[in-house]
Amino acid sequence: MRLIRTLAFAATAAAALSIGAVIPASAATSVDDGSAPSFQEFAASTYRDVDGSYIVNGDEVISNRSDLRAFYDVLIGPETRNDGLIVNTVSGIDDKWSDAQVSNLTYCVSTKFGARHADVVNAMASGAALWEAASSKIDFQYVSSADGNCTTRNKSVLFSVEPVQTSQYIARAFFPSTPDRQQNVLIDDSIWSSGSWTPTNILGHELGHVLGFRHEHTRPESGTCFEDTNWRPLTPYDSSSIMHYPQCNGSSDDLSMTSTDVAGVVSLYGN
Repeated sequence: MRLIRTLAFAATAAAALSIGAVIPASAATSVDDGSAPSFQEFAASTYRDVDGSYIVNGDEVISNRSDLRAFYDVLIGPETRNDGLIVNTVSGIDDKWSDAQVSNLTYCVSTKFGARHADVVNAMASGAALWEAASSKIDFQYVSSADGNCTTRNKSVLFSVEPVQTSQYIARAFFPSTPDRQQNVLIDDSIWSSGSWTPTNILGHELGHVLGFRHEHTRPESGTCFEDTNWRPLTPYDSSSIMHYPQCNGSSDDLSMTSTDVAGVVSLYGN
C-alpha cells in the first residue's frame, strides 16, 4: 500500500524540517502503483551528510549502506498499525539510554559557531530543559571545557554540537543506538530564521531523538509522512507533539512540548 510514496518521502524528507517546506507530492498519500524503486535507486536518491551517513525522515541518521538496506526492507515490508508517543526500537528492543547514562548526557558546543556560539549554548540549554522538566531522570550536561575540540572524536563528552552548511535540514541529531562516530547534533544557520519554530523548540525536537523518540507523524493517525514501524507506542497519538512535523498534518505550528509528550517521557524514563 505504501511503497512508492513512502520511499520517496523517506529519501527526500530531509528538506521537510525547513520552514515553509512542502512535503513532496509523492509523499502525500500511500499509493502502490506497482513500481517500487529498487534499493539502488532509493540509495542514490537519499541525502548523504557531511560525515557520509544517510539522512532519512527529515533529520534521522542511518549510519551506513547496510543499515540503509535494512531500513529500505522495512519500508517495503508488510505495514503494521500501532499507537502512541513513540520510542525507536532496534530488533524490537527500546532504543533508550540506561538509567546511569540518561542522567549524564554530556555535550559540548563547537567554537566554530563563532558569533553565534553563545546563542547555540543558550538554545541547547533551553531545549534540554524541556525534557529535564518532564523527568528528573534526564540530565543534559554542558561541558564548556570541550568546546575548543568539540567533535565526535572528543571522548570527554557523549556528543558534540557542531555547525553545518546545508539546504537539506535545519538541524539533525541521532538515536541512542547510533554509532559513536555519528553521535552529534548538527545545526544550520537557518535555525535563526525559522519563523514560529524557535531555536529552543527545534533543538528540543532534536534532543527528543537523542533520547530515543521518533517522529509522531509516522503513526497511521497522521495520514501522511509514514516512515517505518520500528517503534513502540508510549501514549495516545498527539498531533501537537514536539516530535510531530507541523506540515505532516500536525496541529501545532511551533514544535512546542505537550502534556502528552511529558507523559511519554515519564513512561520511558520515569518521573
